[in-house]
Amino acid sequence: MIEQIKETAAYIASKVQVLPKTAIILGTGLGELVNHITDKTEIPYTEIPHFPVSTVEGHKGKLIFGKLGKKDVMAMQGRFHYYEGYDMKQVTFPVRVMKELGIEHLFVSNAAGGMNPDFAIGDIMIIRDHINLFPEHPLHGRNYNELGVRFPDMSEAYSHRLIAKALEIAEKNHIKVQQGVYVGTQGPTFETPAEYRYFRIIGGDAVGMSTVPEVIVARHAGIEVFAVSVITDLGVEGIVEKCSHEEVQKAAAAAQPKMTFIMKELVEQF
Repeated sequence: MIEQIKETAAYIASKVQVLPKTAIILGTGLGELVNHITDKTEIPYTEIPHFPVSTVEGHKGKLIFGKLGKKDVMAMQGRFHYYEGYDMKQVTFPVRVMKELGIEHLFVSNAAGGMNPDFAIGDIMIIRDHINLFPEHPLHGRNYNELGVRFPDMSEAYSHRLIAKALEIAEKNHIKVQQGVYVGTQGPTFETPAEYRYFRIIGGDAVGMSTVPEVIVARHAGIEVFAVSVITDLGVEGIVEKCSHEEVQKAAAAAQPKMTFIMKELVEQF
């Protein structure tokens, strides 16, 4: 695996002039941020050795290097999900490559279903912690000390410093944000009413099918993480409704301007 990581990183480095310290993973329907990136160099996943290829509608599948304001960034437009058939090593491979390229800060977004009764569709939830319910752990198997320690600490999976800064930006610009615990599940089915109740009972505020594996590997590698969910559907007791991927994309697209603003300001200011 280490050889593949190094080969992939070397290929990417050969295609760009500047290697940034900041990376962004953009989830379902949340690709608008790339329109704010200037001096862009784009690399399709299909051209990158050892890189998986996303099969999900709304995930375009390319790396974008450039500037967000005055800051050099790397954006991952389209991510890989466990439900697509990839194992966890493949799902989190891009994060390993990020570390090899020198990334120190990772910003992640996703679409999620809300269980918290105070949430509404279109709300932005800053993730302050997570519950990992994936059936496979991304660190399962042999540990390579050069990638991280065998038993990484997860007491601050999501950077308190970056959360505080994001809340400050939101308050200053009169943008309502929520905070909460994200439950990570494998999918691809949306949740049953009983599952929503269970996730709420164990402490979850929102649930989705991504993010947790990438965050675990990022923290294993010593990368600072900030993550945000857009609430695209609700699983609150008494108002669970049918949900489709198209509806999730529509709700995520409607919330894009707020999420984009917060992410852009945070990346530029931290």
